[in-house]
Amino acid sequence: NMSEEQKPVAPAAEQQEENPEAEADIHFEPIVQLQEVEVKTGEDDEDCLFKIRAKLFRFDSAAKEWKERGTGDVKFLKHKENGKVRLLMRRDKILKICANHPVFPHIKLEEHAGSDRAFTYATKDFADEELKDEIFAIKFANADNAAKFKEQFESAQKENEKLASGESKGSEAEKEDAGDEKKEE
Repeated sequence: NMSEEQKPVAPAAEQQEENPEAEADIHFEPIVQLQEVEVKTGEDDEDCLFKIRAKLFRFDSAAKEWKERGTGDVKFLKHKENGKVRLLMRRDKILKICANHPVFPHIKLEEHAGSDRAFTYATKDFADEELKDEIFAIKFANADNAAKFKEQFESAQKENEKLASGESKGSEAEKEDAGDEKKEE
């Protein structure tokens, strides 16, 4: 049997459990007000010819090993005015650039370690805001995606080769193009 003193305690406890947020109506004002900022990606003057998910690695010659550069969408972008095609890859979520280079006609896309879904190639890259020689390995979810990438890569090379043969501008113009992209970011 319950005593008279214990009876009122039980209903009050039950009432609290039903609505635990009744007393917790607290509001915090943000310390800093952020303004919306328009971010220029540097891709405004370009059309995306092709986009596919991939994982990118770069060869670290000092450590003599492959290091992961990031996973995200790799895109072929064609400039609306000069017609040049470049490869741009940004990491998921943070959108940090992990590859940014013209698709030079002389780049040799080779199967990586006998895999039908990965390629390696060497090029001058501008992802770190300075032109650097890099060796990349790019890996796809399956062989079909790898084949589509290779087809687009070779198509972009042919397009850039046609432009190069019709132009007298050398690699200096390509460096400037890569530099312009970074300044706009």
